[in-house]
Amino acid sequence: MKPMYRNFSLSMIALALLSGCATTTSIKPSIETKPTHMTLAAPPQAEQPLTLKQIMADPDWMGVLAQRAYWADDGQSIYYYRQASASPIKQFYQQQLASGEAQQLSLQQLHLADQRHGVLNQQRNLKAYIYQGNLFVKSLTNHKITQLTQSDNKVSDVSFIGNDKVSYWQGDTLYAINLKTNLSKQLASLKTETPPKSIAEPDSYLAKQQHRLINYVANEHDKALQKQAYQQHLHTVDPTLVSKPFYLGSDERIVAKSLSPDGRYIIVALASKNDKWRSEHDIMPNYLAKEGYVDPVPARARVAEASSEGQRLIILDIKLHKQIPVTIEGLTDYDQDVLAQVKLENAKAQGVTYQSQKQPRKLQLMQDWGWSQSAIVWGDNSSTVAIMLEAQDNKDRWIASVNLSNGKLTTEHRLHDQAWINYTHNQFGLLPNSDTLYYLSEESGYSQLYLKTQDNNAKALTQGEYVVSDVTLSPDGQYIYYKANKSHPGIYNVYRVNLSTTQTEQLTDWQGVLDYQLSPNGQALLLTASTRIEPEELYWQPIGGKLQKLTDYTSPAFKAYPWQSPEVVAVPSTHGSDDIYARVYLPQGYDANNVKQYPAVIFNHGAGYLQNAHYGFSGYFREFMFHNLLAQQGYVVMDMDYRGSKGYGRDWRTAIYRQMGHPEVEDLADGVNWMAAHTNVDAKRVGTYGGSYGGFLTFMALFTEPELFQAGAALRPVTDWAHYNAPYTSNILNTPDIDAIAYERSSPIEFAEGLQQPLLIMTGVLDDNVFFQDSVRLVQRLIELEKPMFDIAIYPVEPHGFKQPSSWLDEYRRIYKLFEQELKPAQ
Repeated sequence: MKPMYRNFSLSMIALALLSGCATTTSIKPSIETKPTHMTLAAPPQAEQPLTLKQIMADPDWMGVLAQRAYWADDGQSIYYYRQASASPIKQFYQQQLASGEAQQLSLQQLHLADQRHGVLNQQRNLKAYIYQGNLFVKSLTNHKITQLTQSDNKVSDVSFIGNDKVSYWQGDTLYAINLKTNLSKQLASLKTETPPKSIAEPDSYLAKQQHRLINYVANEHDKALQKQAYQQHLHTVDPTLVSKPFYLGSDERIVAKSLSPDGRYIIVALASKNDKWRSEHDIMPNYLAKEGYVDPVPARARVAEASSEGQRLIILDIKLHKQIPVTIEGLTDYDQDVLAQVKLENAKAQGVTYQSQKQPRKLQLMQDWGWSQSAIVWGDNSSTVAIMLEAQDNKDRWIASVNLSNGKLTTEHRLHDQAWINYTHNQFGLLPNSDTLYYLSEESGYSQLYLKTQDNNAKALTQGEYVVSDVTLSPDGQYIYYKANKSHPGIYNVYRVNLSTTQTEQLTDWQGVLDYQLSPNGQALLLTASTRIEPEELYWQPIGGKLQKLTDYTSPAFKAYPWQSPEVVAVPSTHGSDDIYARVYLPQGYDANNVKQYPAVIFNHGAGYLQNAHYGFSGYFREFMFHNLLAQQGYVVMDMDYRGSKGYGRDWRTAIYRQMGHPEVEDLADGVNWMAAHTNVDAKRVGTYGGSYGGFLTFMALFTEPELFQAGAALRPVTDWAHYNAPYTSNILNTPDIDAIAYERSSPIEFAEGLQQPLLIMTGVLDDNVFFQDSVRLVQRLIELEKPMFDIAIYPVEPHGFKQPSSWLDEYRRIYKLFEQELKPAQ
């Protein structure tokens, strides 16, 4: 198929400059008096310079790439979709491995396509899955597809009971279909209500008197008792009737449920209905609502207000119709005061005392932000089940086995972190027909793979200063596949470890970044891979065989342009940390032996815990092109994976605990000094910019080290962490009521008086991630501090990730003008 892309023009647009005067700083960053130069490749010469209008245009001109690819059930083809940026409709494709031919699926074919997600029966000859909210079963031997439900009451959580029964949930009611008889049976109904009261004997004086004196009342009561007893007996002896509901109480809501493979037990997680994810005043005003009024859009709560009582687990025994509470006493240190030192420090600051004491901690099922698995994993025989739990104080993660008869937990593994447990790298499971656990853990300082049998010590299957992720157990249970950055922090490949010999084998040799999926038969890999100047395309590779390319959807126009491939360098740290990895773009015509000094820009990536200085195509594709443009205009550009970034292990991640914005700014200073020493950068002409966390970091740099950068642009920026969401922020800073010191130490609004250099603030009004209010509050603070050196641009229709090309263009025109005005000498 030919790639779908839009035509674009390479003609230069006029870039007007802002007027104004550069600000002079009194403190200089330390640089070497005699710069030394590294051997960095000169960038390619571009005959036609890039333009902002081109690189911020609708990204379809770069190519409409394959997304969310997955294997067909027989492993002979793959499926994926493509979606033009302005289109609300996805176009689905099936591509054969043998011929390489891709065929677009019609609407009539979509329900017949092999589905990405599904479950297999024990014999692995049937696959059950959900399509458009309904349940289907496919025979993997004759490929026959049978639709089992057709309803607007959507199906969820499909699983097999043995080989011939398929269970599914509709709401909180559990059903099973016998594939041999086609009988659909309700197995359980879960109700968050109090149970109806049974008919009781009169217990008050007036009631007893009424029954004693009035025969009619007494007779009616006797009849009701007889009917009640009859119904109870009927449910006992008549197998055709629906089982009684499980009444779970009216104060809680169901947050998760998991059925055992034999269909007997359900583990349910409950949370209080009083837990708040938002309050009435948590709204986001939409000033351009379609009716012409201001639309108050509901928004999430701030970490300063969000509250949770944790989760409660229960076991439901369907056979005995019995509820068994799960007790947490079997978890190691379930009642430890892990925040005692933090509380004591804050108490002293407030002039009060704090006395540590033990009490049960609030727990919940593990909330990993990257996995698709459940936090409840059953063994094949249904008698073995493992649960991953985390403390809501973010300091502990447990893997525990569960005694289904009495609800007692036994700790199989505890991972403790004085900072916070990572919200990725938590995959775990049970080996087939075994109670042996496999799991990822950062206990060594890096995410590594472990194996543990019950009552035995864990065994490390991988070891080293690299990060293991994306674990897959082979269909035969003989291997565990994983992804890791063993050769370089910015290069990822696929490996597998033999569980019998514990020998590791490297399967791919990609000099970039990739993701993988193991084929259904375990014989091949489907890869989504990219390099620094090549966007993601699809490849496949037989295990032990040759890599073969499947797609080529990057547009000819994008591929033909002479993009500069950024150098990945290791910047030495002067603050006691490991080297700081960064991407460097060099000015067009750069000559290391030239005495000419260049202006420079440092880009601060978002998310905090994200890796950008790698050998793959950056998710910041517009910024990649913008940095090429800046290099063409005479700038050195650096993308730095400051401390807190992903891919470098536990200590790098947690260096920002209770002090966000301080270690990162130290790393930025090392970046400026490195550029001055190695790329002829004038340290007095360096700017910085970034969005989201990168916007926050821009603030912290300009506010706390005003001599470091001569200009900064903060996009969709966090200004006060107490206003951000609870799941992210409480990991790093605890909560404001417990650790006010950390919030005041880490929030830019607390340091706004330090602003001395020109600052540009840009934010979307419809940002439901970092609220527009964040920027409004900071602007008012700067006004009250009488700081004249800032500007703000607002984007009325934009969410956190901008959608409109016109908004992207306006935003980056302003950034470019700021740097041209403040970082280049007057002409």
